[in-house]
Amino acid sequence: MLKSISIQNYALIDEVHIGFHQGFSVITGETGAGKSILLGALGLILGNRADQKAIKNPDKKCIVEGEFTIDQIDLKAFFRANDLDYDELTILRREISSSGKSRAFINDSPVSLQTLKELAEKLVNIHSQHQTLNLGKFEFQLHALDAFTNAPEILNEYQKLFDVYKKRIKHLDELKKRNEKLKTDEDYFRFQLHEIEAVKLDINTFEELTEREKLLSNSEEIASGILQCKELLDENDVNINQMLTEVLSVIGRLSDYHSSIKSMADRLNSVHIDLKDISAEINGISDDIEYDPHELQDIKNKLDLYYNLLQKHHLQSVEDLLALKNEIAEKLKSIETIDDEIKEAEKLLTKDRTLIHSLADQLHEQRKKFAENMSEEIKTLLKQLGMNHAQFIIEVNKLDDLNSMGMDKVEFLFNANKGGKPEQISSVASGGELSRLMLAIKSLINQRNILPTVIFDEIDAGVSGEIAGKVGNIIKNMSEQHQVLAITHLPQIASKAQYHYHVFKTEDDNSTSTFIEILDDNGRVESIAKMLSDENVTDTSVKAARELLQ
Repeated sequence: MLKSISIQNYALIDEVHIGFHQGFSVITGETGAGKSILLGALGLILGNRADQKAIKNPDKKCIVEGEFTIDQIDLKAFFRANDLDYDELTILRREISSSGKSRAFINDSPVSLQTLKELAEKLVNIHSQHQTLNLGKFEFQLHALDAFTNAPEILNEYQKLFDVYKKRIKHLDELKKRNEKLKTDEDYFRFQLHEIEAVKLDINTFEELTEREKLLSNSEEIASGILQCKELLDENDVNINQMLTEVLSVIGRLSDYHSSIKSMADRLNSVHIDLKDISAEINGISDDIEYDPHELQDIKNKLDLYYNLLQKHHLQSVEDLLALKNEIAEKLKSIETIDDEIKEAEKLLTKDRTLIHSLADQLHEQRKKFAENMSEEIKTLLKQLGMNHAQFIIEVNKLDDLNSMGMDKVEFLFNANKGGKPEQISSVASGGELSRLMLAIKSLINQRNILPTVIFDEIDAGVSGEIAGKVGNIIKNMSEQHQVLAITHLPQIASKAQYHYHVFKTEDDNSTSTFIEILDDNGRVESIAKMLSDENVTDTSVKAARELLQ
């Protein structure tokens, strides 16, 4: 339950700390006093969106902190899953800076807003008068029936499978589109592959052809240089080899006289041997570079095939062409295998469709069964709320298509008048009737889904007099299972509560501030007397207030 709430620097509140109790509490106050501000602050620790405009003093942070006792509900798994310290007195805190930055904490550990919201949803349920408008919406009606049923196992299993089912549909659709595109492009891929394979791509061959083309294209210049080298080495009257032979002859005679000369002789002899080898290689090159225009043209033609492919595919190297060849081959291979992939995907989809329809059928039967029970219990509550002739029917009809909630359309049909025909709620219910109907539904749901704290924000809109007292009785009965807080303007409801809080505001020359206090017995009498007499407390209204409280 909500044990206490502390609010600092929020809207009209400078600082407030208020404790709450188990059972039924009401919160009253004049219009504009700040009751909605309390709910807005509470909403922050329940995970609602923060608005920096709500900060009273922009030089300070807004801090809202709520203490909850959680020993009556099993939340240890939640704390373990989120790596949080478990404590039977758990503190939820929210801080908002003037820049709009928001931080959330659970037991002083920073958490995401989503984590804060997930925990808060297990602790508090707030119902405002504006939610009554949802009564006429089919989505709300379906969720209300499921909440009353309070057996989520089949729905949870269905929704997990439904997510898988939707992904399988998407995957199959993508496979079919891909197959259609591949089939369209198949001839083009085969042409591309044939064109590349015709060149017989080989990196070594390409490099050899490139080298040979360079050699033959420059054969005249190479031949001229080679001839000049041959003449210098061997063929002139004075050539390098002849001169080196003579130097070796002279130095060879001197090598016995000095070790350094012998070393030079050995080195010269080695150089002479190398020069003879070079001369032989030059002669070999000379024979190899004989210009052959036919061979050169043939090489150019082969290289043009490579270059044309590179240019056509906007590639830089033969390695890139080989990679493209492998990529095209893979695409063609996938064309051959995608039909099998589609068959397998269809097989899995058919299997899931059978199972999900079976779960949808189970959901349908479960909802039809509990719809009858819920209808009867709501009619009983409506009689307690002064609607003795009210008719209420829940219809559960199957839809043609699956959705995230199954295949059902749930529709609430209602008529408050004797002999009237039950119709859609939005077309036959008045504001007061809607309030009482929503209270009946919420009462049933909360009985079956035990949340520690239930808050009603002016659920009594549109009711008064004897009916208001009956609404108060229903809420009081709910407080036997929950901590119930109700914001109300009606003395008949306020008098039913065990605890009475009063919201008021004060003004000075510079600002307006909102406060909340718990009333003692005399304070309750005065507050209810004001509600009975339009703020003018009279002896009659005081007497009436005491009678209500008794």
